[in-house]
Amino acid sequence: MLYDLIIVGGGAAGFFAAIEAASQKKGIKILILEKSTKLLSKVGISGGGRCNVTHHCFEPSRLASHYPRGQKELKKMFRVFHAEDAVKWFEHQGVNLVTEDDGRMFPITDTSQTIIDCFLHAAKNLNIEILTSSEVSGVHKTGDEFSIQCRNGKSYVSQKILVAMGGHPQPGAYSWIKSMGHTVIPPIPSLFTFNDPSKLFTDLMGVAVQDAEVKIAGTKFSARGPVLITHWGLSGPAVIRLSAWAAPQLNDVHYEFTALVNWTGHEGEESVRQLFRDKNRTEGAKRIASHPMFHLPQRLWEKLCSMAEVNDNTVWAEAPAKSLNRLLEYIIRCPFQIQGKTTFKEEFVTCGGVDLKEIDLTTMESKVVSGLYFAGEVIHVDGETGGFNFQAAWTTAYIAAQALTKFTSARQV
Repeated sequence: MLYDLIIVGGGAAGFFAAIEAASQKKGIKILILEKSTKLLSKVGISGGGRCNVTHHCFEPSRLASHYPRGQKELKKMFRVFHAEDAVKWFEHQGVNLVTEDDGRMFPITDTSQTIIDCFLHAAKNLNIEILTSSEVSGVHKTGDEFSIQCRNGKSYVSQKILVAMGGHPQPGAYSWIKSMGHTVIPPIPSLFTFNDPSKLFTDLMGVAVQDAEVKIAGTKFSARGPVLITHWGLSGPAVIRLSAWAAPQLNDVHYEFTALVNWTGHEGEESVRQLFRDKNRTEGAKRIASHPMFHLPQRLWEKLCSMAEVNDNTVWAEAPAKSLNRLLEYIIRCPFQIQGKTTFKEEFVTCGGVDLKEIDLTTMESKVVSGLYFAGEVIHVDGETGGFNFQAAWTTAYIAAQALTKFTSARQV
């Protein structure tokens, strides 16, 4: 059977592109091939099952600044379709989004099933054919047509192909793309938490600091925001954001490094020393361990005091300089010896994928093979947590769909 468009991947980018293409060009014959038995699986688990659809950041340049890979390219692409456009697109489909205090946007129903139902319902209404358990193993082009082979032994023919299969931890998943002449930057994890095998802070699991800065010692990488102490190490938005920006470097050192946490978020050494002197002068009789500074949680403050050998009865006026120096260090440069990582909430995101240099980013068409298009995480683009990776999927899928409907003519079969 001959199709106008075959989309490889039944995820966010694949469905978005299929729906947009079918809406723009009536009668276009589209087939979605999904390798697993489940459609839109990442949509289902996103945002803890609520689906973080996008981020309330409606200015293209600022939106693009949240992407460690692809920032320059996305800045131009967001001028075509950005977060506000995505919001309107979903509203047109009958899905209203709400914005949380941190800028993340979710369906008003607070469940990812709303987004899944939206896609499945639209696909059905637009007569988009969907096949699961259909993993693509090879693609060959003869003349103007593509022959797609699947591991289940079936094959399909199409005028155009859109690859929207997402990111994969195993390089072998990209083998058929490489066989077509494309360069694939080896996939590595992005968006993960830090493991600290020393378990020094395990007794504080669940304690969070709303404004802390995390640095990777010996590098320029740092991130500021909420930090959560867990039973395995460090998590929270600042840690997850840092993992994205430093993903290649942390992979290079096999996830063994020192993380330095400034629990104040912004205070420097001299300003903390001055605050210590002020405490000594104005609150000399107060016990240090009983009165947390910088709005830190009591349990964390007591832990830092204990590590600095400031005992429970030590008052500011009698605190040894050596102990205060140690306390200062633990406040602004608290070291964690990280060995390993943990995937963030099963939301595996890859740094890597098809090299952007080999894609015409005004159409998402391959520069290597005409008629072959890409969208979503399969390309070398990834963003911070907070709806940014879905937004990249919507934008690239939209641009691809617009190009595909210009050049693809529906054919009777």
